Amino acid sequence: MIILVMGVSGSGKTTIGLLLADALHWEFRDADAFHSPANIEKMRLGIPLSDADRIPWLQDLQRAIAQWLQENKNVVLACSALKANYRQFLSLDSDRVKLVYLKGSFEVIQNRLQERHNHFMSEKLLKSQFDALEEPPDAMYIDVSEPPEMIVDYLKTYFE
Repeated sequence: MIILVMGVSGSGKTTIGLLLADALHWEFRDADAFHSPANIEKMRLGIPLSDADRIPWLQDLQRAIAQWLQENKNVVLACSALKANYRQFLSLDSDRVKLVYLKGSFEVIQNRLQERHNHFMSEKLLKSQFDALEEPPDAMYIDVSEPPEMIVDYLKTYFE
């Protein structure tokens, strides 16, 4: 099974994903690791990625998901997946790819980003992420204002 933990930058995808993978004894992967150096540089400079920038990234992620499913691996994948068509592209098997949406207000997430250091994603891009966000109708919604441990305890009971 693949648990795709999605949301805007600063919603806690990596934090929750790592904790959840550890609690379930699953593999953790971060979709940021699949970005090209050019995409990372754009984001570091505060330049929003276009759909054309994202296509190779999404194709690499889709190939990885297909391989994990073929190998019956259990993976928690932290991935923004802001648009419905991105999620559709990555959801190769709705029975084995589950979506967890980390939802929070602009203000809560902006405060988190202002406190975050050593990350390539510029705080300047948060508005563009909220603008691009298409909330999923078919995901488990999680309130990011809850403590990470509480979120993971809840998710663990659901996915065990």
